[in-house]
Amino acid sequence: MSLFSLQRYRPLGLLALAVASLAQAQPVAQVKTQVPGYFRLAVGDYEVTALFDGYNDLSPDLLQGLSKDAIRALLTRQHVDPARMRTHFNTFLVNTGSHLILVDTGAGQCIGETAGSLVGNLRAAGYEPEQVDTILLTHLHLDHVCGLVDGQGAALFNQAKVYVEQAEADYWLSSANMAKAPAAARELFEIAQRSVAPYKAAGRLQTFVPPAAPVPEVQTQLEAGHTPGSTTYRFTSAGHSIVFIGDLVHSLAVQFEHPEVGIHFDSNSPQAIATRRAVFGGLADGDAWVGAAHLPFPGLGHISRHGKVFEWVPALYGPYQPAAQVPLLK
Repeated sequence: MSLFSLQRYRPLGLLALAVASLAQAQPVAQVKTQVPGYFRLAVGDYEVTALFDGYNDLSPDLLQGLSKDAIRALLTRQHVDPARMRTHFNTFLVNTGSHLILVDTGAGQCIGETAGSLVGNLRAAGYEPEQVDTILLTHLHLDHVCGLVDGQGAALFNQAKVYVEQAEADYWLSSANMAKAPAAARELFEIAQRSVAPYKAAGRLQTFVPPAAPVPEVQTQLEAGHTPGSTTYRFTSAGHSIVFIGDLVHSLAVQFEHPEVGIHFDSNSPQAIATRRAVFGGLADGDAWVGAAHLPFPGLGHISRHGKVFEWVPALYGPYQPAAQVPLLK
């Protein structure tokens, strides 16, 4: 090629480079969405799926048992905003092969701005609400029962039976108790009653007294204190167990190191603290998985103990693979 030809094509080459540079300089739009909120874990032959319903921010002043300064210092150490404490709403789906069981239903439409993702995440995880046949409620606070219904009060799980411990039902579903409650607390009674209403009307609201089992695969234990009938649920398969502890803990940063710290929502604070110590101790001495409603999603892990201090050991992300199938390197 002659020098003339090179000179003739050089402007075209420079133009192409300029166009390419302009194309590269164009900003790439941010996606600004998160992955679906589900996380899977094999417990023996059972499939456990944690489902994210949402979150809410609480004042650290709701924690009781240490000074405000001490609580804020613990939060700050864990990089938690000392002015607002985020709590997640975790629910758990257990597929035993015979039953599809949902443990709690989140805050749903009761905290519409930051909650209500349960059904969408359930579907993203590969299931439909109509496939859930059993719902186990750890207790009847709104952030565990509002996900039972939509904004119009219609049942979201129209094939499921809902189970709640007898003392819990007797307390929250009583119009007499609601009438005696302080005005500020009556809304909690109304929400609980409204949330279970369509299931009750359809004859699908059932009560039980621990250790009675709503379904054969579960063991129940009354762990009162946070509410009169707070209940834990243990599932065991092929020598492996998982225990769903509901609201025995609200703050990762505070209540493992200081289990003597309660929360304003406890109906009987001394009893709730004693229950937390006892349950944490039992779980730390064993090797069961734990599912907690308000710890950072997915709320699955183990509890260990160092002297009088407990520690949360979260589940690690990885492919869904039962432990027996994981190759061991030697």
